[in-house]
Amino acid sequence: MIEFQSVSKQYSTDAYALRDVSLDIAKGELVYLAGPSGAGKSTLMKMVAAVERPTSGTVTVNGQDIGRIGKAGIPFLRRNLGLIFQHQRLLNDRNILGNVMLPLLVTGAPRAQAEQRARAALDKVGLLERARAMPLELSGGEQQRVAVARAIVNRPQIILADEPTANLDRVAADKVLDALRAFNAVGVTCVISTHDDQVLDSAAARVIRLEQGQLVDAARPGGAV
Repeated sequence: MIEFQSVSKQYSTDAYALRDVSLDIAKGELVYLAGPSGAGKSTLMKMVAAVERPTSGTVTVNGQDIGRIGKAGIPFLRRNLGLIFQHQRLLNDRNILGNVMLPLLVTGAPRAQAEQRARAALDKVGLLERARAMPLELSGGEQQRVAVARAIVNRPQIILADEPTANLDRVAADKVLDALRAFNAVGVTCVISTHDDQVLDSAAARVIRLEQGQLVDAARPGGAV
């Protein structure tokens, strides 16, 4: 579903965000992208979403070469992606139900259908009873779970979660990770980046490690690559 072939991202003569990275992520996998801050995790995720393009090499997502997708094709690519970032960017002028409905409304879904699906998404992350609350009334952990609901309301094939538990306490972080694991359990491919080894579940998922823009380990459980 996601493939990197000899991918490098260079910002200047001596500044590489990624250097010669080759890996693949299969449909339905749960993958933790691990490494310290500055290792290249965010750049790798941005390439999957076509926010960044490789300087060299090939990034393929669902059979599409990211380097060849034009501006008109990017929205269609992203309809199959659920994007979750460390900073939620919820809209404070509408309640959380309205925030979760928004991705459906902008793609032309009828309002009644958008509300039904948004309620279902909030129910899956345990926040349906807060549907009418405003973002600033929620804790940081609850806001991040709203971001998860908003990311999955379009029923994406791939979820990209970039440091989704950063700045959360352990209880809140576990709730966010439990929600992501639940979506993976029904077949959604999940890629979760973290610099915190405490969130890794290496017994049940694959861990890909980056350091200074280079791939250190991408083995699947049991040693398969």
